[in-house]
Amino acid sequence: MVTVKPDLSTNIGKLKLKNPIITASGTFGYADEYEEFMNLQNIGAIVTKGITLEPREGNPQPRIAEVKNGMINSIGLENVGIYSFIEHKLPVLQQKNINYIINIAGFSFEEYIKLGQICEEHHIPAIELNVSCPNVKAGCLEFGKDSETLYRLVSSVRQVYSGTLIIKLTPNVSSPTEIALAVQKAGADAVSAINTVKGMQVNTSINNGKLKYNYVKGGFSGPAIKPIALGYIHEIRQVLDIPIIGMGGISSIEDILEFIAVGSDAIQIGTANFTNPCISEELAIKLENILNQNNIKSYQDLIRGVRNANN
Repeated sequence: MVTVKPDLSTNIGKLKLKNPIITASGTFGYADEYEEFMNLQNIGAIVTKGITLEPREGNPQPRIAEVKNGMINSIGLENVGIYSFIEHKLPVLQQKNINYIINIAGFSFEEYIKLGQICEEHHIPAIELNVSCPNVKAGCLEFGKDSETLYRLVSSVRQVYSGTLIIKLTPNVSSPTEIALAVQKAGADAVSAINTVKGMQVNTSINNGKLKYNYVKGGFSGPAIKPIALGYIHEIRQVLDIPIIGMGGISSIEDILEFIAVGSDAIQIGTANFTNPCISEELAIKLENILNQNNIKSYQDLIRGVRNANN
């Protein structure tokens, strides 16, 4: 008897994924760094690190701190800039025969629009707007916190970019549904949620009777933020019609099933890539095995089943 493999494919906008496993921006470089560890063609897509209009050196050291059940990063969008990316990194990506999503970040409306235009001109299939980066002094996070501002920003990029448009949402807001609805109304094809949570790690010492300390402030990620992510996704799923790419502390197949249960259509793996560079590929295999073991013919059947059961 020949066993038919379950169909893991799913669509995010115009992007057709062979499976719903995607690597998160900032944890996977430009993809070539991971090729010696895994077959990139075995996952749904990769998201590049955040790309800005001009090159950035990022924040000064120290800018990464390990904490219980996670990490804090304050990289500050270190990257080569869009023009160098287009010239040197994009051709390498295009040769890999994989789905790729370019994460872009701006510090003004004009920069986001320009980045969208450049991506359109070079036929980038999908972009993820980083409107929620908590570790830069201006831009990004401020756009993602106000629904009216975000609506105008997404609408402006939508006018110049025809590919799959994904908006990366911040958890650092009081009304997630208001933000999510603004993004959908503005023409986004999908949202990814959640980005990191604002946090701080402190080291203390007592010298000559005085308490001294140093710290790293930035984005908190890892297993500890999973309950926040699940609650956020469950809340916005109630009002959104567009796909949700769930993320936030995912490191196991059990985590993936939880994110699907609360409304995710696809999954991004972030901090876990640092502890296990093969994890995205491993989780894609485990997802296939779970469907096989439970006689579920396709990933879409799994999605429909959980949505119908909870209506």
